[in-house]
Amino acid sequence: MVTDAPDARIAAWRRDGLPPLDAEALFDRLPPVMPQDLLGAWKGEALPTRHPFDDVLGPLGWWGKRFHDVDRVDPLLFERRGVLHAVDPGLLPSALALHPPAFARRPAVRRLVQAILPLLATRSPRARLRSVDRGGLSSAAMIYDDLPVIDHFRSVDAMRVLGLMDYRDMPAPFFFLLTRANDTSSRPGA
Repeated sequence: MVTDAPDARIAAWRRDGLPPLDAEALFDRLPPVMPQDLLGAWKGEALPTRHPFDDVLGPLGWWGKRFHDVDRVDPLLFERRGVLHAVDPGLLPSALALHPPAFARRPAVRRLVQAILPLLATRSPRARLRSVDRGGLSSAAMIYDDLPVIDHFRSVDAMRVLGLMDYRDMPAPFFFLLTRANDTSSRPGA
């Protein structure tokens, strides 16, 4: 894992943010993770880099990701009233995803998104896990079925992975932390 105190680095990143190039350099120094090591449910949180997604997903109810197996992945889990919904990313407008407008941060919009989550839900997997080379290192990556998006993963420790979302039309990656969660497969709506 990381030898330069990953807990302190992650805590500082959460608190102060990190410039995108520094975030990418930290990501590239982390060891790889194998696809089978990601199986299960993972709670997500955005790590600030002045990216448009930094303060949008969490308030909208983004919970994390669930990896059933390497060919069946729920890439976007949202929580509504204690129930997890696997959302079909293909139903989300990509223009809004690339450039979330300021109104996306308003409480009324958050309530609207929460209200329509069941309409965006799917029971079909919407991504796959594969080992993908990035910067000369092969590590687990999640490949979306319907979007030009690859989420690359690197190991922080036994319970956490750092994610780097590479969206073809975005000028800089979005960074997030995933923490292994208890099994959520039996929760209603999961």
